[in-house]
Amino acid sequence: MQRIVPHLWFDKEAMEAAVFYTGLFERSGVKGSTIIEDTPSGNAEIVSFTLAGLDFEAISAGPYFKFNPSINLIAKSKSREEIKRLWEELTKEGAELMPLDEYPFCELYAWVEDRYGLTWQLMYIKDLSEKHSIIPGMLFSDEACGMAEEAINHYLEVFSNSSLNFISKYDSGEAPDPRAKVNYSEFTLDGFEMVAMDNAMGADFNFNEAVSLIIKCKDQEELDYYWDKLSAVPEAEQCGWLKDKFGVSWQIVPENMEELLFGGTPGEKLRVTQAFLQMKKFDIHELEMARLGK
Repeated sequence: MQRIVPHLWFDKEAMEAAVFYTGLFERSGVKGSTIIEDTPSGNAEIVSFTLAGLDFEAISAGPYFKFNPSINLIAKSKSREEIKRLWEELTKEGAELMPLDEYPFCELYAWVEDRYGLTWQLMYIKDLSEKHSIIPGMLFSDEACGMAEEAINHYLEVFSNSSLNFISKYDSGEAPDPRAKVNYSEFTLDGFEMVAMDNAMGADFNFNEAVSLIIKCKDQEELDYYWDKLSAVPEAEQCGWLKDKFGVSWQIVPENMEELLFGGTPGEKLRVTQAFLQMKKFDIHELEMARLGK
């Protein structure tokens, strides 16, 4: 089971976006969807899908959060033609942030914003073992600039089976923003690969709830552990969501949350929804009791 799952927040386009994204990559597809009724956003649609073998979730829950480059998706391919095709598809009704070109760090690279505002880094990697590889990238900007290495070390301490795979730092005076320290890093959290870097170019965006990371927990003890280790903003605690000390949003949920939400009768789903809307940290026993109507 994939322990950490990226989650994308849309106004109304979660299913449309999932269909669009899964059409771009092999080993991809929409796994399922459900409507959660009577939330603060009205009826919200939750969509589960896979991109190049990586599980994602998305929600249509109103125009509350907007994507920005603070958390982006890095798509790697060993095919130049594939990178060009992805660039063409993702820039339709979107925008080019860095042109498709050769750069000192990559023979063929582009940074683009798609039609929904989600940003992608496209990279040709000649010796890539997989045809496609999608990895979430964290860009520490504005108030968080310079905190990438601290965040990586913190996450490595929190998650077991984790490792720092690669880190490159700016030389003294190299970065336009002197706070920036890490120009690129790759690390693994419980088998889940991520990239992190400081934004040396200056920016006025920060992490927000548009892209969050779900942690699926086997029991209440594990759920309590991640909640206690990561939550740093008490006012952000709601419905299983929290923010860490770097501003990154996480959802700490039971691993059978999809069964609780996607399975069961309409009455069971409604009772579970009403129960978790009253919670900050999830109580698995109380959710199970709500499902059973007890």
